[in-house]
Amino acid sequence: MPMDAFFRTHTYLVEHTNAPVHRTLMDEIDWSDRMIGIKGTRGVGKTTFLLQYAKENFASTDKRCLYVNMNNFYFQGRGIADFAGEFCKRGGKVLLIDQVFKQPEWSKELRKCYDLYPNLKIIFTGSSVMRLKEENPELNGIVKSYNLRGFSFREYLNLQTGNNFEAYTLDEILNDHERIIKKILPKASPAAHFQNYIHHGFYPFFLEHRNFSENLLKTMNMMTEVDILLIKQMELKYLTKIKKLFYMLAVDGPKAPNVSQLAHDIQTSRATVMNYIKNLADARLINMIYPVGQEYPKKPAKVMMHNSNLMYAIYPNRVEKQDLMETFFVNALWKDHKVNNGAKAEYYIVDQVKKFRICDAENPKMRYNSDTIYARYNTEVGKDNRIPLWLLGFLY
Repeated sequence: MPMDAFFRTHTYLVEHTNAPVHRTLMDEIDWSDRMIGIKGTRGVGKTTFLLQYAKENFASTDKRCLYVNMNNFYFQGRGIADFAGEFCKRGGKVLLIDQVFKQPEWSKELRKCYDLYPNLKIIFTGSSVMRLKEENPELNGIVKSYNLRGFSFREYLNLQTGNNFEAYTLDEILNDHERIIKKILPKASPAAHFQNYIHHGFYPFFLEHRNFSENLLKTMNMMTEVDILLIKQMELKYLTKIKKLFYMLAVDGPKAPNVSQLAHDIQTSRATVMNYIKNLADARLINMIYPVGQEYPKKPAKVMMHNSNLMYAIYPNRVEKQDLMETFFVNALWKDHKVNNGAKAEYYIVDQVKKFRICDAENPKMRYNSDTIYARYNTEVGKDNRIPLWLLGFLY
């Protein structure tokens, strides 16, 4: 397959890429680095992100930039470094490599490129399950790794309303939420969009005209079949156990897993169950919540779905509002903050000092204490230590 065919594909893809939202990560990356890795769950838009970078920085027919996907059978017989060499000879400067882990020895190949072609920049995508530095020592010190997440509520709201609301830090939100809200409410009604976001707004493929939950189920299966099995190099016969475990954790709702019972149900050891739970967390299918000061391999105090969209895809008729809202809270804070389990249900400790309670603004029996921040749903506004939960979707 000659290089020209790749250029034709590249031009077509860049011209037809539709990226209606400028992703925050685009501005967080130091693009001057020569080797940039973008990890993220399947379905969050990594391919679109690469093509958006190409679109924003090069004309679609500019041969200095090239997007290639390692799914292409052409690469079965040819290494990345060999291909990159030919690209450089033709004046290539930026190589965008999608699904890099499909290439055997990919990390050694990338290292070779780095050493042989000092004028080439490589931006590659990989699964969230990959441990870039720990498992690939040859990339130590040369790769800068970033995480692409699903849409935040802010990105979703911008998309739906045509606004360009900015992101805020957690401290800005806590200290200044009443003023921030006054900037947002005249231009958009968060309440009108929040439930839709909770249902289907995290994964960009809600933009495609296909059945969202079918699409998400397919994606979840790929996460277990490809991301966990292939990358962790596990045997196929364990796949059904992992899927069954994931389903059981999902249906149980956010609570401490009964590891002995789960081990019995999927007929494996307790240690293997904990291992699988860790793999599911690495694949961004679940989040493990620990008490302050504890972490894996200890048993988590709570296992929750990674985001609320997953809950609807797995058991739509059993979704509890409180569980959804806590899942949203953990997912929103997860990027830059440490979230631990609080002493009581509905309570969480953030960054080891801030005590949060997720609660319903319409609950007449709520008593409010000054030492707690109340993230409240069913309201658009806040006052003092009561903040509207949706605003935490503006952290990125």
